[in-house]
Amino acid sequence: MTRALNTLVGLAVGDALGMPTQSMSRADIAARYGRVDRLLDGAPDQPIAPGMPAGSITDDTEQALLLADLLVEGGGTFEPRALADALQAWEDDMRARGSSDLLGPSTKAALVELAAGASPEESGRFGTTNGAAMRIAPVGIAFAEPDALLEAVVAASRPTHNTGLALSAATTVAAVISAGIDGADLDAALDVGLRAGEAAFARGHWRAGASVPAKARWALAQTFGSDDECVDFVVDVIGTSVSSQESVVAAIVLAHHFVDRPFEALCQAASVGGDTDTVAAIAGAMLGATADAPPAPAEVVDDVLRVSQVDLASRALALTRLRDSAPRPS
Repeated sequence: MTRALNTLVGLAVGDALGMPTQSMSRADIAARYGRVDRLLDGAPDQPIAPGMPAGSITDDTEQALLLADLLVEGGGTFEPRALADALQAWEDDMRARGSSDLLGPSTKAALVELAAGASPEESGRFGTTNGAAMRIAPVGIAFAEPDALLEAVVAASRPTHNTGLALSAATTVAAVISAGIDGADLDAALDVGLRAGEAAFARGHWRAGASVPAKARWALAQTFGSDDECVDFVVDVIGTSVSSQESVVAAIVLAHHFVDRPFEALCQAASVGGDTDTVAAIAGAMLGATADAPPAPAEVVDDVLRVSQVDLASRALALTRLRDSAPRPS
C-alpha cells in the first residue's frame, strides 16, 4: 500500500509542479519563474493552464484517476469503449468549466474515429504520443503478473494509442511501477520495465519512430559531470515534446539521475520546457513506486491534495487489493 500511494502522490505532485510551465520553453520558464523549486500559480498568459492556482493537477493525474476508477469498478477489467466514453465525458466537463487543458492530439483524433464508427482496435492506430503512458500508473499498481500487466496496458491504450511506439512506452512505465510495488529499486525496476516495453512493441500498429526502450537504454548509459549536463542532454538530445520517445525517455533519465533527490527530479522535470507536466508526472510515479517514502516533502503533498481535492489513498488501497487478489504464477 505504501508504494502504491507513493506512486499516485508522485504522479500528482509532478503534474502539479509542471502545470504552470507546460508548453513553455526552458528559457521562458527560467525568465518567468527562475528555478522551479516549489508549487507555482499558472500565470494569466499560461498557454494551457492560465490562472490555475499552485498545486493544481492537470489531465495527467485526472485521466490516471479516471482509469483507476474504471479498473476498480470492473474488478480489474473494463471495456475499451468505456474508457473512450469516459475520456470524452471528461473533456466535455473540462470544456464546460472553461478549461484549456483538454485531450491530447492522439486521444482526440481517436475519439473522433470512434464516434464515426471505427472499432476500438482501429481508432488508435495512429496514436504515438504520451497520452497512454501518462495515465497508465494505476495499471502498474493493480497488476503484478507480466502477461496480465501487458494485456491491461493494451486494453487501457488500444482505443487511443494502439501503436507499437505508444504501447511500448506505456508498458515500460507500468512495468517499472509494478516492479517497484513488488520491492524493486529504480535500477532493477527500469530493467524490468524496458524489457517489458520491448515485448509490447509488436502488439500495436507500426509507426516510424525510435524505439522507446532502445533510446532509454542508450540515454541511461551516458555519464554526466553535473546536474546541468544531464538536464541539457534531456532538453537538447532527448527532447521533451508529447512524443512518447521524447517525454517518456526524458522522465526516465531525470528519475535515474536524481534518484537520491526525488523532489529535485520533479522540479527539474518541471523546468525543462515542453510537456513538463507529463515528464514530471511520469518521473514522479516511477520514483514513488520504487521508494518507501514519497518523492516530495509532506507540505508539498498536502498542498496538492488540498488544492486539487483528490483522494489518492482510497484509490491506492483499492488498486492494491486488486493486485493482491489476482493469481500469481507458482
